[in-house]
Amino acid sequence: MRWALVKVSLAVTAMVVVAFAVPLGLVIREMARDRAFSNAEREAAAVAPALSITTDREQLERVVAAAGSDTGMAVHIPAPGDGSGDATDIGRQRATDEDIAAVREMGRASTTEVGGGSTLLQPVALSSGEIAVVEVYVPESAVTNGVGTAWAVLAAVGAALIVGSVAVADRLGVRMVQPARRLVDGAHELGEGRLGARVPEEGPDELRRAAVAFNSMADQVVQLLANERELAADLSHRLRTPLTVLRLNAASLGDGPAAEQTRAAVEQLEREVDTIIRTARDAKPQTAAAGPSAGCDAAEVVRERMGFWSALAEDEGRKWRVAGADRPVRIPVARADLAASLDALLGNVFRHTAEGTAFAVDLHNGEDAVIVLVSDAGAGIADPEAAMARGRGSGTDGSTGLGLDIVRRMAESTGGDVRIGASVLGGTEVRIWIQLDGRTAPARRGHRGAVRRRGQGRTQARAKTQTRTSAPSPAVRAGRDH
Repeated sequence: MRWALVKVSLAVTAMVVVAFAVPLGLVIREMARDRAFSNAEREAAAVAPALSITTDREQLERVVAAAGSDTGMAVHIPAPGDGSGDATDIGRQRATDEDIAAVREMGRASTTEVGGGSTLLQPVALSSGEIAVVEVYVPESAVTNGVGTAWAVLAAVGAALIVGSVAVADRLGVRMVQPARRLVDGAHELGEGRLGARVPEEGPDELRRAAVAFNSMADQVVQLLANERELAADLSHRLRTPLTVLRLNAASLGDGPAAEQTRAAVEQLEREVDTIIRTARDAKPQTAAAGPSAGCDAAEVVRERMGFWSALAEDEGRKWRVAGADRPVRIPVARADLAASLDALLGNVFRHTAEGTAFAVDLHNGEDAVIVLVSDAGAGIADPEAAMARGRGSGTDGSTGLGLDIVRRMAESTGGDVRIGASVLGGTEVRIWIQLDGRTAPARRGHRGAVRRRGQGRTQARAKTQTRTSAPSPAVRAGRDH
């Protein structure tokens, strides 16, 4: 497209230059010719008064020398009609006798071609009634004086116009081609699975509309995949949570063939679910990060999920506590992602700690980050690094590693991170740092330590007043069937 525009511009500009420059050059040439012959007529007119007064040769020679020394003027005076004298010729004659006689007979000026130029033959009436002819030589150099320079100027202007039009056409072509190329590159990237590919909405109106349509299509694709991912995450935690309840209930069945078969079936079902989850995680597309308008109320999600797990905590005699969820806390995380993360961590508490072990969820809202602390009073984790490694996909039999992986991906999508340490309850504390301003985690570590210490102080202070045993309402008990 770019070279096509350049070629079209070159052809059109060249035709315009030729259409205007050639006639203008011819006009300039005619103007130079007219100027030369106008000068010759003035010189001939300067001799006419002297001829009307006298025909003396000496006087006329002085007049001719003064008026036409540069152009080569000649005066042809015919012989008197009474035969009293001869014809007189002053100056160099270039025109033929026939041309001079024709002018004398017609009585009007005429031009004729001679060697090296042209001559102007101007008839002048004498006092005797005879017709003299004044001949003024106009050389070719006088006729073409300035024409070459004018043609050179016209050629330079025409070339400048052609170069300028080609440059403008090239810039316009680039302005049209670059958006088209970006659109093509964006389509290739989207086709290769890079769903974050977007096209700048700039350029000509048609390409701008195409870019808007492309970006809208890409957003819809990302939204569809995000909805699919959200559905898969919701399905996974809906499956794992009842499985945890079944496993805990199966453990209380005692001994016997039926109890062993039930426990074996639950373990088999857990392995099958783990396999499905691993497969879904490996095939998960890399969608774009959530926009600034996406997010949820973390406090509401914490209250909802704790309402569900409180029913199971009552059955096992676990004390539990929630802090910091009494007012809205907006975070740039999808509701389903935060719910899946909380379910994964709380499920680990029920899975890896003994019955009766207390646990707590604390929510701390800072200026640039939100911290979610999930802690328990269990035996703790001997090797936190190995636990995080399982979260990065090195899960073994009976553990998909998806729990910590869901939490880690959710936190890192905001620029935050996940850390495992010792809790104030004596067991494990999983700290989820959710960044609010999108800055990377390493740059905020010093500030995080202060927020963490401040959050632990708040946790200890609230532990005295908010620690309570679960007393779920009928609505909360209904969460068992969730």
